Formats: sequence, structure tokens, C-alpha cells
Amino acid sequence: MRHDEYLRHDATALAALVRRGEVSGAELLALARAQMARVQPATRALVRELPALAEQQLARIGGGPAGPLNGVPFLVKDSVLDVPGVPTSYGSRALEHLSERFPATEPAAALRRLLGAGLVVFGKTNLPELGLKGVSDSRAFGRVANPWGLSCTAGGSSGGSAAAVAAGVVPMAGGNDGGGSLRIPAACCGLFALKPSRGRVSNGPGFGEVWFGACSEGVLSRSVRDSALALDILAGPEPGDPFVAPAPPPAPFVQMAGRPPPRLRIAFSATSPIGTAVHPEARAAVEAAATLLQRLGHEVEEAAPAIDGRALARSFTQIYFGQVLATLRQAVALGARREEFEPLTLLTAELGRSVDAGALTAELLAWNGYARALAVFQQRYDVLLTPTLAAPPLPHGAGDSTPLAEAVLGLLVKSGLLRWLGRLGLLDGTIENLTRTNMAPVPFTQLANLTGVPAMSLPLHWTADGLPLGVQCVGRMGDEALLLQLAAQIEQAAPWFDRLSPLARGTGATAA
Repeated sequence: MRHDEYLRHDATALAALVRRGEVSGAELLALARAQMARVQPATRALVRELPALAEQQLARIGGGPAGPLNGVPFLVKDSVLDVPGVPTSYGSRALEHLSERFPATEPAAALRRLLGAGLVVFGKTNLPELGLKGVSDSRAFGRVANPWGLSCTAGGSSGGSAAAVAAGVVPMAGGNDGGGSLRIPAACCGLFALKPSRGRVSNGPGFGEVWFGACSEGVLSRSVRDSALALDILAGPEPGDPFVAPAPPPAPFVQMAGRPPPRLRIAFSATSPIGTAVHPEARAAVEAAATLLQRLGHEVEEAAPAIDGRALARSFTQIYFGQVLATLRQAVALGARREEFEPLTLLTAELGRSVDAGALTAELLAWNGYARALAVFQQRYDVLLTPTLAAPPLPHGAGDSTPLAEAVLGLLVKSGLLRWLGRLGLLDGTIENLTRTNMAPVPFTQLANLTGVPAMSLPLHWTADGLPLGVQCVGRMGDEALLLQLAAQIEQAAPWFDRLSPLARGTGATAA
């Protein structure tokens, strides 16, 4: 098989070829590795190869019962999905060094299920430190470049996985989503991604929940049926899980995705919930999607849930501050060196020190209000359509702090002054401004994380510069099947599978 033939098949189709004996898992792995070698210098998508795991998997599936994706190459994000004996870096040199001393002793449940399905996991992908940003710019492993335009971000935090799929390395790759980290890179890279409902996929055994249940495991893919099949593989609780999603549909998700959706009532909004600007291209993407949905027979009107978007953003960032502080405290207690963490991570942890237990609890309690308000809205509307991103993929370095600013912040952190200013309430305005600035490019995705509902990004728009810009659909709690049915209907009406990045086609990528 040639690489151009490999690109004409999604994971489902590649597995069918393997079952029929037309190609072997070893041949597919060789194609994936060769493409990764070609695109890695440009994308920096990969942080660690897993040759031993891949060879063990090829040997296992060669002599055992066939899984639904036997022999298909796959990559996992270097966070949460622990591989026994292998460091998990979380995009951080400090945590990589720490996990070299304390490697995982058992696989993450999600990894075990992926391997059980026959996927050949051969590497781990890049992300920002601790998965904290919508751009993947780890100082430990480099910035991840977008295969559609190498001067632009591939998004984050699952940016390495998105870049690998968009560059034609694998048809599907793993990631997770705590504030948009599957949907944002999917929107940047012209891919499909579904964030499952809270509790649909277990984070065990290493975690009961991630970010108080805001984070879900999933995949980035080029086809809806691949994502549906991946959800069938990943879904289901593990003993001790704190959250369990509503009952799955009566048939597997991949079968449900093959059924047409009913006529839906769909609300759309291209207004930023935090009052920031939305690029004309993002508005155009939503308007075109709304027109397409009307043409498909759905009832579409402009509307948005009655939720204070700025309050929701504050809840998200306060939790974010507290989680980063807890992670750093645990890491340092085990021997990690604070100076190996990036300045932004240290700043975020310091801001977490300024949030007392009562304030943090109040923000957690606010999640219930957002979920209830969204549920009221969803009694009238089946789906909420928004931009995934407020603007096209950002150029590398957009929003980076200057060396002087980093030096000043470093002094404030080391001196403890920042902590005391926060405790006195003198940083409230600064934090509000930081929240608006940092979330301005991605203000639409956090709603699904805090409320726990499923949401997906669909690659329906490309800008005048040739960059992807996805649209988001948010569904009801536990109803991934309906979102997948809608996605499959849209995919048939406006196909995207054969729209490949220049890097995947082997023609390079433009500096957008």
C-alpha cells in the first residue's frame, strides 16, 4: 500500500483491509512511522515513540481474536492515558523527570480498551504544559505547527494529536477535553471531534475525575464513524468511578450514527458569551452551517441559553487556578523542581493560592446553576450551534508574554507579593482581564465542560487563507447518539474526508 492509498481510508476501512488480509498491521505501522518521520520536523507533533508497545501489540493481535480496529496505527496524548513503565510528561519537563522516577505501573482504563480493540499505539503526542492552553506550545517539546499553515497553531491542548491526524500520520488519535481541548484543535486542523458526556469514559484507575469532572477522554478523527466506533470502545465505567453517564443508546454508537436524525430544533449563536469580539470568518462559518441545517430539514433559529458567560468563565478559571496549584504541590512534594515549570504555570499556581476554600467551593457550586439553565434551554432546543473558535487559528506566539513581563511576574511570584495582593482582593480586576484576554479566542467551549454535556466540532469552514475553522454543536446530557446522527448527516451533505492538508498530501504547507 502506498501512502496516498492509506490516506483514502479511515480507521474503520483500514481495519476491514486488515481483516481481509489485503494489508497487515505491520505494513500500516510502517506507513504511519514513515509519514511521522517526514512531518515531525515541521509539526513537532510527537514527543515519545513507543516501539516496544507497538511490537507487543502487533504480536498480540496477530495470534488473538480480531478487535474492531485490529492493526490500525494510533497515537495517544501524553497526559492521563498512562502507559506502564513509560513517563507521562503532561507537556512538562518537570513532570517528565518526575514520572521517570515514578512511572505508571498499570495502564489507564482507556488505553487498555484501545489496545483491546486492536489499535497499534506507537507514540505519544505533544501538548502545552499541563494541558493548560488552547495552543500547544510546550517549552519542553516545542510548538506544534498546523499542517494547514505551519506558521499557525494546531490548537490545544490536544494539538499534537490533531497535527498528526491532519498531517496524514494516523486516521485517528487520542486526546482529552477539559475546556475545549479536543474541539479546539479539531477546529484548527479540519478534523471531527466529540467530547463525550461526563462519566461516559472512565479516567481510572489513576484518576477518579479530572478537573472535577470537566475533562473527558476522546479522539480526533477524519470521519464520524471512526469517532462513533472509538466511543463504543472507550465508553463504560470502571469500579470506583465518581461519575457514570446516563445509559448508552439501545444500539452501539456506530450503529446509531448510521441512522438519520429526527427533525431537530436547533438554536444558533455567534455572539461571544464573554462579550469579546468574534471574527467575521467565525460568524460566516456558523451562518453557513445554520443554512445547511435548514436545507437538511431542521428548524433553525437564533437563540442562546440564559447563562452569564462571564460568570461561567470566572468559575472555569478559578477551578483552573486551584487545579494547577494542587498539581504543583503534589509534584514538588514528590521531588519535582519548581524552576523546571514554565513561568505561566507558576503564575497560575500562585493565583490559585489567592483563591480561598470558600471561593473555590462557591465556584464549584455555581456549576449546578449553569447545568440547570442549559437544561431549561434544551427543553426547547435539541442542539446549540456556535463557532468552536472565535477567530481563525492563531499565529505562533500570539499572546506570548514578553521577556520583561515574565521577569516582573517571576519576581512577584518569588517574593510572595502576588499571593498577598490576591488575598487582599487587589488582583480581582487583573484576573478578570486575564480571563477575558486568554479566553477571547475560545469563549464557546467551556460551557459543555462545566455542565458535563456532550459537544462536537465539525470541519465545515475554511478561511480565505485556506485555514480550517470548525463549528460546534452542543447536545443534551448523555445524548451523544443524537449528535453523531446529526454529524453523519452533515458529513454526507458537506463531505470533508477528502479535504487534506498540504502536509498530508506531501506538498508542504503554506506559511499562513
